[in-house]
Amino acid sequence: MDFVNTVEDLEALYGTPGAPSLRKVARQMTPLYRKWIMASRLCMLATVGPEGTDDSPRGDDGPVVQELDPGTLALPDWHGNNRIDSLRNIVRDGRVSLMFLVPGSNNVVRVNGTAKVTADPDLLRRFDKAGKLPRTVIVIKINEIYSQCARALMRARIWTCGDESADLPSMGDILAEQTAGEEGGPAYDAAWAPRAAKTMW
Repeated sequence: MDFVNTVEDLEALYGTPGAPSLRKVARQMTPLYRKWIMASRLCMLATVGPEGTDDSPRGDDGPVVQELDPGTLALPDWHGNNRIDSLRNIVRDGRVSLMFLVPGSNNVVRVNGTAKVTADPDLLRRFDKAGKLPRTVIVIKINEIYSQCARALMRARIWTCGDESADLPSMGDILAEQTAGEEGGPAYDAAWAPRAAKTMW
């Protein structure tokens, strides 16, 4: 199998990008990009570190980020599994990308930038959920914002194909597989939803 090993060879395969794909890039929040991002309750946070890359879903019951100023976003780190892969990467290498999704839209808006992690009490309080606060907040300095091509979501029919999860293994199944049955299984699955409901924030 032959691989593409140079940028020149890669560009020869794809040609010149269309002018709109370059002209749509903004360097900070604009009125329309702001409207789009503030409608998003789900984003994917991509980070990079010495061990490799990480991509983590981040969700909320309202806008998934807050705008601190036109060039800065704040993303709370709500309760999770405490692996802190993304945070560990950010502390060592601040490069991040966020992909914002909105149900029903085939467009995706990306933010590329650099991030830092803070436990600043005043910033944590901005995300108060009935007295519960995130442990930290990721502060992202925007380098560029742009919309992705919609074809990927159109091909996947992600919003129109219906529920296709019926035959998937559960997380309890996967945990049991990885631990030779020592953990996981139906008991893990049965306990998961009530446990998550108590620790959502």
